[in-house]
Amino acid sequence: MIVAHFYDIESGRKDLSARGLGRGHERFAIPVPRDGGIQDLLAEAARPDRRFNAVICESIDRIARRTYIGTQIENRLEQLGVLLLCADEPIILNGKRASQILTRRVKQGVAEWYVLELLEKSWGGFEAHTEQGYNVGKPCYGYAADKIPHPVPARRAEGRTKHRLVPDPVCGPVVTHIFALRVVERLAYREIAERLNRDLDRYPPPTPVDPDRALGRWTGSSIREVLINPKYTGYMVWNRRATKKGGSCNPPELWVWSSQPAHEPLVTRETFLAAQKVAAQKERSRSAAGVNSAHPQAVRSYPLRSYVFCAACRRRMFGKTRIPYSYYACVPAYGHRPEGHPPAIYVREDRLMDGVSDFFARRIFGSARWHYLDHALADGTNRAMDEYQAKADALRRAIADIDSRRARLVRTLETTDDPIGDLVQDIHARAARLAEERAAKHRELGDLQQVQPVRSVPELLDVIPVGTADLALLPEVVLRRLFDAFRLEIHFDKPTNTATCRVTITGDTLQAIRQVTATALQRVEEGAAEELPICAVPPARYGANLRRLYLRLLGIGWWSRAVSTWSRGARSDHLSPLRGRTLDPVDDNRFGAAAGRDRRRCFLPAHA
Repeated sequence: MIVAHFYDIESGRKDLSARGLGRGHERFAIPVPRDGGIQDLLAEAARPDRRFNAVICESIDRIARRTYIGTQIENRLEQLGVLLLCADEPIILNGKRASQILTRRVKQGVAEWYVLELLEKSWGGFEAHTEQGYNVGKPCYGYAADKIPHPVPARRAEGRTKHRLVPDPVCGPVVTHIFALRVVERLAYREIAERLNRDLDRYPPPTPVDPDRALGRWTGSSIREVLINPKYTGYMVWNRRATKKGGSCNPPELWVWSSQPAHEPLVTRETFLAAQKVAAQKERSRSAAGVNSAHPQAVRSYPLRSYVFCAACRRRMFGKTRIPYSYYACVPAYGHRPEGHPPAIYVREDRLMDGVSDFFARRIFGSARWHYLDHALADGTNRAMDEYQAKADALRRAIADIDSRRARLVRTLETTDDPIGDLVQDIHARAARLAEERAAKHRELGDLQQVQPVRSVPELLDVIPVGTADLALLPEVVLRRLFDAFRLEIHFDKPTNTATCRVTITGDTLQAIRQVTATALQRVEEGAAEELPICAVPPARYGANLRRLYLRLLGIGWWSRAVSTWSRGARSDHLSPLRGRTLDPVDDNRFGAAAGRDRRRCFLPAHA
């Protein structure tokens, strides 16, 4: 007598803990009343007042498509005193179940094999589909579907089609622009979205598969989806998303790539890889200048924020103010502190700014920049090339040695008149191991040749104009654009108390560098005229300390020559040798190499 019906509409390959929780049965008009799913069945079987003493199913593979899960359910029911029977098996109640169990286990194994084989063939079909350059699903933003008749005649007769990707004339340039904003200006996802939302007619937002979910604007997540999609490089890629994990991204090693470009690219492969690196460098850091409005306790901004790194732990240093100075600090947690790392590392912001200003003034905008660049290239490039060449030569020598050993094995076999069976087997085994070693060395050499040292192009420096740049005169907005365009990195080493500045100029960023450099130099000239007025000499009755403070407010307080002259009485005859001259700093070491600031000019009025 049947007292209850338990069934589910779900995959039989799920874990037991995930079974019976779906609501797929509600989508079907099944005329059989349902008392619950597999979890309800097991729960009622454990109760003393259960309504049944046996459970019967159509076939054992209906319980689960995995042998382990099926036997687990069977054992749990047996421990509770409930028999598990199958309609396609002989029902034996006399206790002799050996043949029944053998038949059941064979059927379970066949059922699991059938599913695995089906999955493997389906996977192989998608791999072939990807290799041929066909797209799966809706075309990604920036591309349109170029539908072609299905290559299989039966499917073609049904009206089925396949499609490749072709650039969309409206949305394609938007994708290229998004990558440019990310790589060149290094903007965050949200800032790129805000910039695109200013002109939605020119930069139309993407439309999801379900139009009802469309927001009608760009968001940070939609920008991220564009930047992490490798299809824009021209290659067809499949299996980026996990269908069983809520659409989460699979690791790149599980992606299936076409061996050759399948459609017209919207960005180069180098640009795509550069965009992926920005995320790691800009993680948890704002791109916008100014005070962080999202933090209620933020009262000031730090112009070098996100550019300063600790050389000991490679972490980004954060801004911290201890009146009267601002610092950049690295205070890692105790458990994440590398060996030899101090509990806290601080470096003053003004000294870093002086060094960075000197770096740009001398090595980027200065007339002698070629001298510094030639010296740096001769040192760094030669070292990298020497290391690369040494590794390549070592691998080639190893391959040659393996070839010589294989040749000796062949000669041994040739010179042996009547080789015995064991000798032949040993020679074959040794030859197989040498072949594996040789293939491994060839793979290492191939991988090494793909990551050759980057070729330097010093000619890119000629595109940057020569000029005098005092970064202290630039507003923070322009300053950050300049640093982002040059991809500035500052690595501070506490033991040596030195900071290393590094900038990168590429072909992709060249146009943006020219624009932001021209803007920066123009603002420096305008700022020099506006912010550095003609110096006024304070009256003689003021004390030396007040005069020194007065000069400091004018931005020339460290020029002790003028201060000492005024402190001796501030008479015009004492100042006459300085009238109309440019004052130079006396002690540069107090402020580091402040080459950017020593170009400020302060003329004393003729009536002083």
